[in-house]
Amino acid sequence: MNVMVINNLSSLRRYCVQASGTFYATTPIFYVNAAPHIGHLYSAVIADALSRYQRLRQPQTQVHLCTGTDEHGTKIQQAAAAQSVPVAQYCDEISGRYRQVFKEVGIANTDFIRTTEQRHKQAVAQFWRTLHKLGHIYSAAYSGWYCVSDETFLTDSQLRLDTATGARFSLESGHPVEWTEETNYMFRLSEIQENVIYWVKKGGHVRPKKFEKILLDMLSESLPDVSVSRPANRVHWAIPVPDDETQTVYVWLDALINYLTSAGYPDKKYRKFWPPNVQVIGKDILKFHGIYWPAFLIAAGLEPPQQLFVHSHWTVDGQKMSKSKHNVVDPVASAKTYTMEGLRYFLLREGVAHSDGNFSHVKALRILNSELADTLGNLLSRACAKSLNPQQVYPRLHAVQVDDLLRMDAAKRLQDALQQIEARCAQHYADNNFYLVVDTVISTLHAANNFFETSRPWELKRPAAAVTTGNDVDAANTQNIENFERLETIIAMTMDTLRICGIVLQPIVPQLCGKLLDKLAVPQEQRLWRNLDDCFATKSSNENVARPLDVHTDAVLFRRILLKEEDLQAGPPIKSPPVPQTKEKMKQKQKEKTAKSKTAAQ
Repeated sequence: MNVMVINNLSSLRRYCVQASGTFYATTPIFYVNAAPHIGHLYSAVIADALSRYQRLRQPQTQVHLCTGTDEHGTKIQQAAAAQSVPVAQYCDEISGRYRQVFKEVGIANTDFIRTTEQRHKQAVAQFWRTLHKLGHIYSAAYSGWYCVSDETFLTDSQLRLDTATGARFSLESGHPVEWTEETNYMFRLSEIQENVIYWVKKGGHVRPKKFEKILLDMLSESLPDVSVSRPANRVHWAIPVPDDETQTVYVWLDALINYLTSAGYPDKKYRKFWPPNVQVIGKDILKFHGIYWPAFLIAAGLEPPQQLFVHSHWTVDGQKMSKSKHNVVDPVASAKTYTMEGLRYFLLREGVAHSDGNFSHVKALRILNSELADTLGNLLSRACAKSLNPQQVYPRLHAVQVDDLLRMDAAKRLQDALQQIEARCAQHYADNNFYLVVDTVISTLHAANNFFETSRPWELKRPAAAVTTGNDVDAANTQNIENFERLETIIAMTMDTLRICGIVLQPIVPQLCGKLLDKLAVPQEQRLWRNLDDCFATKSSNENVARPLDVHTDAVLFRRILLKEEDLQAGPPIKSPPVPQTKEKMKQKQKEKTAKSKTAAQ
């Protein structure tokens, strides 16, 4: 069996050989039954950081980053009905929110896909026909426990029975299920299971390793065939099954195909980006992306993704984030306190893929103030201060002064940190460990702050005591020159560190780093990964040329967040703006309000 599996997967590569010089990353497409929260944002900023790092390392690489919204299914019908809004309008409004939030946080996606688009419907139809033609889909009567909230059928082993009420719930999500009997189209998952096991076991496809083990545990039992359609009279807000109007395509098959649609499928141009280099997902959708998705692709003769990067969830002050607890953190409201760039930094700084992160208001303020405002921002402000740097330049290094300063322990520690930063951060980015990238950068900036304090540049700005005769004049002039060159070198070494750290952090906080590098007047073509070896710590020659700073860019990178004690106690902003309603519903509410006012007046 293993030989057959190996041969099967090897043959797939003849059909899908990704073009060199391309990089394809995806986020999940986000279900529009509710507005975006920080969990959605976390997926997006991870994929964006990975894509930005690729551009930083390989600027000639054509990067394709896809995100978007999943807009079909029972939950969408119900959410729109609850708001008394037409389903299409409801989808437009929520999808627009995602697009706006991602724009504000700086997600550099090259495509924003919606499953209601015509290009996607065409891709789904073609993929369905391919599976059907190859004999992987058949029609059968089907019955089972269906979870509307999770849009999935569940087996008895995946359920929890409430003995008091007789109701059943999903073990994983806790959502209620209902018994469903219907005639559906089924996908022969049982025949593809061994192929999926081989793909997972091959190693490196599912990261972190923890989630590979979880997948293999799921795959250790024989999997039943899965339903890939629903009756149209039950789920009408969906894509019709080709050549059978009585059925609609199951929402998860529909949604997964978006990754093909964005690459250009069914046009052959999709092969340029296929298979995806990395697909970022939350752990709650691991089964769909780690079992069903590779199974569908293998059945259709396509190669599964090179990597699934699975991240954990966010709690809020130690509690699970949920609408019922009214603690869902809204990015738009939170950005009013932290800024979008600050929110992005916190998520990538604190998030660890293999374990749930905790969103704490106090912790967010402490980290943003300590690291962005003080450690990074204050160092730039001091180096650009007119009292020390009246000419407002990125000064030249003086080789003699560099050699002399490197006799100081503080300067040597800074040199050591800069000599290691490239290799360490490259490995951390390769491992998708953004928090370790930040750890390395902040440690380097701490060394730079310590060097700046220890070298005491403010004492060098004062000219030597005035003298009027003979050799004393020459000595004083020589001392003034040496002081000036030492001051220039201290500032230049500090700015070198700021520039290097700014380049490294670009995938994590692109807007803030852009501002930093703008202030230091670093040309765009010198902001790449290959420029990390161009600094006092790594160059064989320390001589360079001074250049003026950008006087139009503020030296204050990130302003400290100052809140009153009652604001600290209140916790993170959680309120989301209401879903826009139809004019008719708004008029009706106004009539009811007017009627109540009249009644009260009587």
